[in-house]
Amino acid sequence: MMKKKADIERICHILRSRYPDVKTQLDHRNPFQLLVATILSAQCTDRQVNAVTPMLFRRCPDPGAMASASIDEIESLIRSTGFFHNKAKNIRSCSQALLETFDGVVPDTMEKLLTLPGVGRKTANVVLSAAFGVPTIVVDTHVKRISGRLGLTRHTDPTKIEYELMEILPEKEWDGFSLCLIYFGRDICTAKKPKCGKCPLYDLCAYPDKTA
Repeated sequence: MMKKKADIERICHILRSRYPDVKTQLDHRNPFQLLVATILSAQCTDRQVNAVTPMLFRRCPDPGAMASASIDEIESLIRSTGFFHNKAKNIRSCSQALLETFDGVVPDTMEKLLTLPGVGRKTANVVLSAAFGVPTIVVDTHVKRISGRLGLTRHTDPTKIEYELMEILPEKEWDGFSLCLIYFGRDICTAKKPKCGKCPLYDLCAYPDKTA
């Protein structure tokens, strides 16, 4: 099941070569905007999040403005991202916690980020990586699916996958690897009908239903 070191290095090399310049697709200008956008991205595409955040951030550009906005107003601005009741509540509560606990500044450690309402490890890792340059492995649906297909993990729990990938990958690869898998998942290794015939990782893949 588990890949040899040489196979892992080859996978990393192929992905880096295919996607030499990867970055988060969530539009943002500062850590607060990235934090909010990442919360909104749950069960929603980055494209749809990017469609609503410009108006949201014009109305609520900082934690103070977001915390003082009404839930109804926030919901109306983010409705198209889905699950807007919970997301609006989390964004507002998160902004209030930033003001009360961190003087309105987004913290730069996992421990502190996880104290914020609506923030789990995935969101925290996105913020740490993209906003603060901390090496992390973000496990989203693409990373979970593809790391399993490639035989890089035996787990299905995102946290266990994160730690397992951290063990087998060099730290310098963490950020790029996650982002490459996200790009790769949208491009080639889709959830349904993956384009196995066009896959540069075909001979390294453990996926049982590969079809050309």
